Amino acid sequence: MKEKLQNIREEALKAIQTADVPERLNDVRVKFLGKKGELTAVLKSMKDVAAEDRPKIGQMVNEARAEIEAALEESKKKMERAIREEKMKQEVIDVTLPAKKNMVGHRHPNTIALEEVERIFVGMGYEVVEGPEVEYDLYNFEKLNIPDGHPAKDEQDTFYVNKDIVLRTQTSSVQARIMEQSRPPIRVISPGRVFRSDEVDATHSPSFHQIEGLVVDKNISFADLKGTLEVFAKELFGPETKTKFRPHHFPFTEPSAEVDVSCFKCGGKGCRFCKGTGWIEILGCGVVHPHVLEMCGIDPEEYSGFAFGVGLERIALLKYEIDDMRLLYENDIRFLKQF
Repeated sequence: MKEKLQNIREEALKAIQTADVPERLNDVRVKFLGKKGELTAVLKSMKDVAAEDRPKIGQMVNEARAEIEAALEESKKKMERAIREEKMKQEVIDVTLPAKKNMVGHRHPNTIALEEVERIFVGMGYEVVEGPEVEYDLYNFEKLNIPDGHPAKDEQDTFYVNKDIVLRTQTSSVQARIMEQSRPPIRVISPGRVFRSDEVDATHSPSFHQIEGLVVDKNISFADLKGTLEVFAKELFGPETKTKFRPHHFPFTEPSAEVDVSCFKCGGKGCRFCKGTGWIEILGCGVVHPHVLEMCGIDPEEYSGFAFGVGLERIALLKYEIDDMRLLYENDIRFLKQF
């Protein structure tokens, strides 16, 4: 038995020395120390050993097991160290090389302008609402006091899906929906994409963005509208900005006006940016027409309101002094990264 244990020990140590990969070491462990290994078989045959020799044989088996396990562990550590060193040689990093630039994106100029406008009006207590881009003629025209036969409904001005459905030409359609679904007081702005049958040039596009505002409550007057838009202009273009209201006509407001702001480039003195006038047109507005309130289920004898609409691209063009609207849509990274 003693000679057999000696042979097992020597054979195991030799196999450990010749093993060159971790898998071979595992094979040695299974062969000699596993459940069906050679040392385990010796332990199972202890019943055939004389009682007085069992303690001595058991000690010899444990010593052989301990020696084999120690040799296995030492060889395993050497292999892992050698593998790690080889891997480090292959994966060496030259810290003196220039790093790859991380191209981080940012918001589009339109988005920056929209968030600025939303911040201003939310600060004044307005709610931001949205509506469908494919809209019923009823909400896009009829409920805004634009009946059949009105020039705005001409096929040259509007994209029709069918006679009852259009691509919305203004986000005022959201205002009609809000007035129909809600009760005053109402204080909302409705940003979104709109569509008109325009030729593409430096100031026009068949698809662009609008921000419409609506307030409906008791005793709302044109004075409230003027005060609101003055605050808006000063917040957006600077505290020295002045506003000017010019009479105009919109079917859904009466009276109506176009709003100019003093040129923030020259301070109203006249320059190339304002074409020498000292003023820049930014939006249209007016007091909500009583018939519009009535069609949306609001009593015009009890409530009144005002509405305004501004082109988002126009704000972006003015704010960043861009002279061609098409630049906003061409996705030229050389242009967009300036913002």
